[in-house]
Amino acid sequence: MRFNIEQLKKKIIYRSNYRGTKEMDKLLGAFTIKTINQLNNIELIALEKFLDIDDDNLYKFYNGLKTDFIFEDNTINNLFKNFKYKNSEK
Repeated sequence: MRFNIEQLKKKIIYRSNYRGTKEMDKLLGAFTIKTINQLNNIELIALEKFLDIDDDNLYKFYNGLKTDFIFEDNTINNLFKNFKYKNSEK
């Protein structure tokens, strides 16, 4: 089986932009667009798994609140936790 990195990136970008809540669509979409081309293959797979986490836990994790999910100390989680989202809509 051949690993198609560009197809994986497109899938990740789509999944990050169509979460179900407008807030998480914007936050995860912006995070993904900013970081996706800096990630290696293993990190891209980790990002794909990261997107399986529900919006509520991701939102709480991003904002430093208690979650129902245990987040590992890894590159993707650290990048997301330290991501500075700038809302361009006013």
